[in-house]
Amino acid sequence: MELIFSLLGWIILLCLLGLGFGVGKYLEAQHYTSIKQREAASLTVPVVTFKQLTDDRPVASATLAVGSVAVSVDYYKRFLAGFRMFFGGEMRSYSSLLDRARREAILRMRESAPDAHLFLNCRLETSSISKGERNTIGTVEVVAYATAVTFADEIHPQTAG
Repeated sequence: MELIFSLLGWIILLCLLGLGFGVGKYLEAQHYTSIKQREAASLTVPVVTFKQLTDDRPVASATLAVGSVAVSVDYYKRFLAGFRMFFGGEMRSYSSLLDRARREAILRMRESAPDAHLFLNCRLETSSISKGERNTIGTVEVVAYATAVTFADEIHPQTAG
């Protein structure tokens, strides 16, 4: 009887891991699709890391633009990361998490200043805001900030026809 309960426990564990893998993969793919569509719509507005303008156009306004996101890792990726922590190597299961978080934070920053012509001096800050089991990453937060510059007497690139 104990063998049946033990086997049943393993079957449930494997089913939950499979469900976590499938649902996590689907949700990640949906998020990447959303990110790619929104990035394509905002390609005409550059986000740059340099600190000063390189042209002489008159500036109408310069304001702080901020975007932040907190993304949690799913249990399947946390399970895989446990093996990587034991054996060493790149934690690929967290690479996509950080990539999505960075890109989403930049998109939210852009959305916070929709009339800007340029985002100057863009910076990213990343932190773990919660810990999972055995101090593994549970949730990561990324904050993107830059100076949103709007030039005087210029048609906005996204509204130009």
